[in-house]
Amino acid sequence: MTRRSLLTSAAAALAALPLPAALRGKRLGIVIHSYGKRWRGKYSSLKFPPFEHALDVLDHVRGLGVGALQIMVGGWTTDFAGKVRDTCESYSLQLEGSITLPKNEQDVPRFENELRIAKEAGATIFRSATGGRRYELFSSLEEFKHFKDNAFKSMQLAEPIARRQRVRIGIENHKDFHAAELAEMLGRLSSPHLGACVDTGNSIALLEDPMQVVETLAPFAVTTHIKDMAVQETPTGFLLSEVPLGEGILDLPRMFALFEKHNPQIAYHLEMITRDPLDIPCLKPGYWATFPDKPGVELARTLTLVRERKAAKLPKISGLGTEAVLEFEEANIVKCLDAAGEKLGFKQPAPTKPNGKDEK
Repeated sequence: MTRRSLLTSAAAALAALPLPAALRGKRLGIVIHSYGKRWRGKYSSLKFPPFEHALDVLDHVRGLGVGALQIMVGGWTTDFAGKVRDTCESYSLQLEGSITLPKNEQDVPRFENELRIAKEAGATIFRSATGGRRYELFSSLEEFKHFKDNAFKSMQLAEPIARRQRVRIGIENHKDFHAAELAEMLGRLSSPHLGACVDTGNSIALLEDPMQVVETLAPFAVTTHIKDMAVQETPTGFLLSEVPLGEGILDLPRMFALFEKHNPQIAYHLEMITRDPLDIPCLKPGYWATFPDKPGVELARTLTLVRERKAAKLPKISGLGTEAVLEFEEANIVKCLDAAGEKLGFKQPAPTKPNGKDEK
């Protein structure tokens, strides 16, 4: 048996394993970043109107049968938070907030006010991130270390506020920290109020094994970004792209089992970003500037995975008109939700029309 056929048969065997019983009662939520084109879009479309605020998004995702929405809460008023809470309750939807950690001591009042108002909307779990694509943002190890120190200070400032407000905040592995780096910082904080928002696909960009990432961060998991990923080799590395659930390379059932083991109450949120593939230039010297000690075996393992599991085609939106992109975005989300109910064990109730009547 070849290595490739062994991997394929192993994946098939894992997919056949029963999912955790608790998962079968859960509804998949959605992250606002799945609507990167519609969220506050500057265009006009009758079929896919832009979402101006959270209430627009709630009205739409209710019709898709999702169980929750994770969305930015900055700038909300108490009055708007009340409307969001009433809408979530009437639609039987949960709410998670996405929030920016305090940048310094002067920013703490802003942070606490946003937490307080979002709590009035019903959010007690929040997602945050401290940076972006490490290999693009920083040209030296010193720059990255400075960023990391500031990120940890932001977490330290956020922790007592989260404790006082009795909320939990998950820091995302956002192509900035290795899973072990994020786990080490969370371990130093040692707080039930600050954990991880585990993204199932991001860390491939840092040449990390996605299953090992989940194994490392699942003990700290507060919330999740669920996605599947596809890859193609390039002369300077590889392309990385979100694809509909079940069409990529990730072993999602095994990941779900790990999340459930460590946090049976955890919620799952789809992050299906429709965009051009990301270029991961891991064969260029500049890519390695911020991790000179990364073992070569990680590069070899990742490139082997890319070659053995390369996709025939990756999603692409450049060259498409606005309406075509919007339609593609919605179709990808619907594909994911269908797969979640039909193949991954999530509970997917019958979608409802805007007037509240069940679809037949």
